[in-house]
Amino acid sequence: MSTKRQFDYKIGDRVAERPKPHGIFTSNQQTRERLAEYRSQRYGEVVGMTHKTTSRGAKQKFLLVRWDCLKTPTEHATARICPVSELERLTKEVIVPGE
Repeated sequence: MSTKRQFDYKIGDRVAERPKPHGIFTSNQQTRERLAEYRSQRYGEVVGMTHKTTSRGAKQKFLLVRWDCLKTPTEHATARICPVSELERLTKEVIVPGE
């Protein structure tokens, strides 16, 4: 059974990392500050696409993304990436109450 892809990507598309719920459940301020540096949002551009075969033989699509903060592209599954235009809507869906 196949599922409909949520987004179709082309080379040159502006993308961002898909938002993740990041509830930090600690009262220690030092721990909060240490974890905060890993919570920044990355933006980039799709520079290529590849397919990998899973252990069951299915093909999975991966994107080569050149992030604005990096010089070389990195490979990411399409489930981790979203178009910049959809970022605000997706962020509202994963907001953790109290953050």
